[in-house]
Amino acid sequence: MSQEETKWETVDRRQIHQGRVVLFEHTVTLPDGSQTHYEVDESVPFAAAVLVVNGDHVLVTRQYRYPIDRWIFDLPAGGAEDGEEPIDTARRELEEEAGIVPTSLMSLHTFFLNPGRASWPVHLFFSSEATIKGTAARDDPAEQVSAVWLRVEELDSMITKGEIVDPTLIIARTMAASRGLMSPLKPLV
Repeated sequence: MSQEETKWETVDRRQIHQGRVVLFEHTVTLPDGSQTHYEVDESVPFAAAVLVVNGDHVLVTRQYRYPIDRWIFDLPAGGAEDGEEPIDTARRELEEEAGIVPTSLMSLHTFFLNPGRASWPVHLFFSSEATIKGTAARDDPAEQVSAVWLRVEELDSMITKGEIVDPTLIIARTMAASRGLMSPLKPLV
């Protein structure tokens, strides 16, 4: 194994912030033997998101995202609660944010949103069978979420024009197409 492939060794780990984000400072030994400090977002064990497709429509959520000061389309998603499995988090978030109960969920893909600073993965799920429960159940006043059904071609157009900025939605759409669950993303004409 070459030096660039050698892993860092964790010497110490301590929490330095706890709020909506939980940060830990790690003291690590680098491959050359020197030590440094590295802050890691360990806010949740994982997050889960669901891409729901019904015919030629896709369920998205519309939310205000304070860090970028704009309203965006994204997927029903959120962080795990104690002891939850990814599929259970996906079900709970879909119901809480969109009032939808999935009949079935298929694992679509797992990725790391910010592997340079966050340790938690995002688990993506796909559903083409769901029941509309009606009302969403939100308990966080900072979450102003509305469920929106977009036509697939409208979503694709927004992605290719750069109007969709949420990577989870873009990755879910791409992975669903790569697995034959949705049509390929159409190029902008």
